[in-house]
Amino acid sequence: MVEAHPAPGRENGAGAPSRDQSPFVELDRDRWSALAPATPQPLTEHELIGLRGLGDQLDLREVAEVYQPLSRLLNLYAAGARDLHTATREFLGDRGPRTPFVIGVAGSVAVGKSTIARLLRELLSRWDDTPRVERVTTDGFLLPTAELSRRGILHRKGFPESYDRRTLLRFVSRIKAGAEEVRAPVYSHLSYDIIPGAEIIVRRPDILIVEGLNVLQPPGPGASLAVSDLFDFTVYVDARTSDIADWYEQRFLKLQRGAFSDPRSYFHRYASLSEDEARITARRIWGDINEPNLTQNILPTRARASLVLRKERDHTVSTVLLRKI
Repeated sequence: MVEAHPAPGRENGAGAPSRDQSPFVELDRDRWSALAPATPQPLTEHELIGLRGLGDQLDLREVAEVYQPLSRLLNLYAAGARDLHTATREFLGDRGPRTPFVIGVAGSVAVGKSTIARLLRELLSRWDDTPRVERVTTDGFLLPTAELSRRGILHRKGFPESYDRRTLLRFVSRIKAGAEEVRAPVYSHLSYDIIPGAEIIVRRPDILIVEGLNVLQPPGPGASLAVSDLFDFTVYVDARTSDIADWYEQRFLKLQRGAFSDPRSYFHRYASLSEDEARITARRIWGDINEPNLTQNILPTRARASLVLRKERDHTVSTVLLRKI
């Protein structure tokens, strides 16, 4: 089992940066949670249940100690970007619309990034100056299953080449340009495919959260711009690879006993597996697809993030790394 690499800036070996040379400030949980002691707790347990993903152990203490300070930091960054934008418009004599603050959230399958993105949307929308917060996942920008099959890359779904990167870049570019209305395709986890004709409509939010496996990728071959170049702030959700593999297996078992039982599910063929067979299948899928994607494509982008949340085996965040300004 491959383990996650050391945190950015803490690599060992000849020529590697020391902590003093790192572009990140490293904060343990106690120090991080103390940074915003006066931040109110706006969530109830009932609301939190609705935000949790399958297998996530998120509780109100975790929200108060980790994600409330993060929401305050993001609120400060958004306010700073807004002030800078206003000053720049005045300097240029430009009366154009204010552009949304865009946050990217990246990380492996099963690491909990979707729950974190949903939680941040809820928390950020409760600040007075950012009431309109939208969330879009890059799943909607996957190529349709038929196209992936035609290209012979269905087995590489989730890898960078399986996305319609041009359409994703165009979508975020229009958001950043202040377009009144921007539309995104919709993905169904039940059918494992894009839903024909379905759209998400984003209407000039204060903040847009874009969540996905590979949102921190640099420009692809022959491209001069990547979607990550348009983000104002980025979060990478990190954990040991062996822990993520266990979380993926546990999630697969829960889905196998739940959503896969629906005859309409793309994965319905797994519903009748015994628990031992389901575990073997989950480990095979992880080893053949998700782990290679993590180690080859996702993990190498971690050092490009503005902030890294390092999770322990019980899903709690133990360390926060914030890029120095």
